[in-house]
Amino acid sequence: MKTRLILPSLLLICLSGCAGGKKTEPVSIIFETDMGNDVDDALALDMLYKYREAGRVNFLMMATNKKSEYSAAFLDLMNTWYGHDIPTGVVAGSNDLPDNAGSYVRAVCELKDDDGKPVFGRTLKSFPKAVELYRKTLAGQPDHSVYIVSVGFSTNLAQLLDTPADSYSPLTGRELVAKKVRLLSAMMGHFTDNGFREFNVNCDIPAARKVISEWPTEIVASPYEVGDVILYPASSIENDFNWGMPHPLVTGYKNYLPMPYDRQTWDLTSLLYAVENDKSFFGTSGPGTISVSEDAITTFTPDPDGKHSYLKVTPEQAGLIRQHFIDLITRKPEKYKLQN
Repeated sequence: MKTRLILPSLLLICLSGCAGGKKTEPVSIIFETDMGNDVDDALALDMLYKYREAGRVNFLMMATNKKSEYSAAFLDLMNTWYGHDIPTGVVAGSNDLPDNAGSYVRAVCELKDDDGKPVFGRTLKSFPKAVELYRKTLAGQPDHSVYIVSVGFSTNLAQLLDTPADSYSPLTGRELVAKKVRLLSAMMGHFTDNGFREFNVNCDIPAARKVISEWPTEIVASPYEVGDVILYPASSIENDFNWGMPHPLVTGYKNYLPMPYDRQTWDLTSLLYAVENDKSFFGTSGPGTISVSEDAITTFTPDPDGKHSYLKVTPEQAGLIRQHFIDLITRKPEKYKLQN
């Protein structure tokens, strides 16, 4: 099958950064997530840890734009289980649906063993505000070096644009982004259905409109229709993680919807593009301008001088990407490789 062209051994070569005999420099990533609304965020976070372990990513920080105690708690739990120490920020105010509590992140956080102890450990008890962590992180990075992967609402990003100068930088938020960020890779919008109100946009429309209209760097959107045709298989969740230990991603996946189900990989596509855009996984729209209406409809206008674009995928590309996701996510984390 063509979906088997990228074998695990080839994946390891690719991830180690070997291309034409030259080592690929790690990509500096900030991960912006609404962890808890959909399990694809957790799949994407697993990918980020694997990329970091392979030297492909400099994982700077992550922030949740979902106003739920379990969202940040799950991020800390994942950091702890995978053995990574990634600074984590939380949103200040959010238009997130109050009754969308994120059942799978809560289930993982509250899971107890037979002795009543948490199955998955935690490290942190409190978290800084996301915009403060953004300013601190961006101020310390080389100019035009940071890739922000946004796979949730635009709340934190909109707030960042409005921040004033502070002890971290004399620049305003917009100036700081323009100076330090190279690309915003965002899972947002729908460009083949003119009546579709995509979830990430719809949950905080004012923030999405602000970011799309005011963000000073290039934006590449991975729209709904791309991740919708690339499904992560339930068979992998059921068969590829028999490592003799509880796994928070697997536990979360099984608690998100009744098994078995294959799940769309919306968020994973934005991450894949940011980290591996030197490969031909996707097609693109070409340059133009994205706009967001007051009722959350996204449209794209071609413009050779535009700084926006969106991803496209062919059936053959979708198959290759699907297998790439499976090969990467089913690799055992470095922390557990010596265990049976």
